[in-house]
Amino acid sequence: MTDSEAFIDALQRCDLAAIRRVPKADLHNHGLASGSRGYIRARTGRDIAPVTRPLRSMAEMHAWYDANIAPVFKSLAPADAHRLGREAPFVQAREDGVTRIEFGEDVWMVTQGQGTARELAATLADIHAQTAPDIAFVPLLGLSRHCSFRALDLWLAPFLEFDYFRTFDLSGDEFAQPIDVFVPLYRKAQAHGLRLKAHVGEWGTADDVWRAVELLALDEVQHGIAAAASPRVMRMLADNAVRVNVCPTSNLLLGRVESIAAHPIRKLFDAGVKVTVNTDDALVFGASVSDEFLGLYEAGVFTAEELDTIRLNALGD
Repeated sequence: MTDSEAFIDALQRCDLAAIRRVPKADLHNHGLASGSRGYIRARTGRDIAPVTRPLRSMAEMHAWYDANIAPVFKSLAPADAHRLGREAPFVQAREDGVTRIEFGEDVWMVTQGQGTARELAATLADIHAQTAPDIAFVPLLGLSRHCSFRALDLWLAPFLEFDYFRTFDLSGDEFAQPIDVFVPLYRKAQAHGLRLKAHVGEWGTADDVWRAVELLALDEVQHGIAAAASPRVMRMLADNAVRVNVCPTSNLLLGRVESIAAHPIRKLFDAGVKVTVNTDDALVFGASVSDEFLGLYEAGVFTAEELDTIRLNALGD
């Protein structure tokens, strides 16, 4: 039986364990917040229960994070917390049959006493080699949208001096600063050969997605569900092969969609947009990639064959 046949069969039988045995990718997650709950509990003796009700804003999610996740890691020595936060996502991926994963470091980490840009990258590479060498790892370099351009430009420079990171992302409050602010930083990342992505269209509009893709020359959009409101924007994404990395349970629990059954990923797919299914923050929202696929199938959003197409979208570049 091929992987596709096994995946389709597992979905049709609603067999979560069998879904987990089939190769998958997680192209949109935030590292520490996507770690294995069991692994963290075993290492710290403290449990992190996921969100149980929809949150109303990013501010509320950050408050939840500060109350539920941050204390667990602050109970450790800083170096131990840093290492655990990067081991746990690899463990989560292995437990769920994820064979390709993207996450990494935010440039502001150089201010946190964990070493230089080169040392942070070396630590990440070592953790990958020690924890999950069989998983294809795509190191991601991130920017936090609320930080000033001057600070981001300063922090970014040393990360671009060596060849390690492969993708470049902008995350955080979509309304913190105009997207234009980040254009020079994206041109630098592009000049160094990084694949360009950004969080946009989770809280903003379809026009915001268009503008971000156009100004930043994006290869991928993180979330991007607002694009489903505009046939024109969806056509632009499809025509330019801009992949949209969707996180259904995150969208539900942050109040961006009313239900999984009504999720706009269906509209994107039908418009020819290449979509993938991801976790965003598995530790926060309590859903693995396998859970996401099964949830979409059980809600009648996609057939098993369509979900296999989406699975394969994420395994290739």
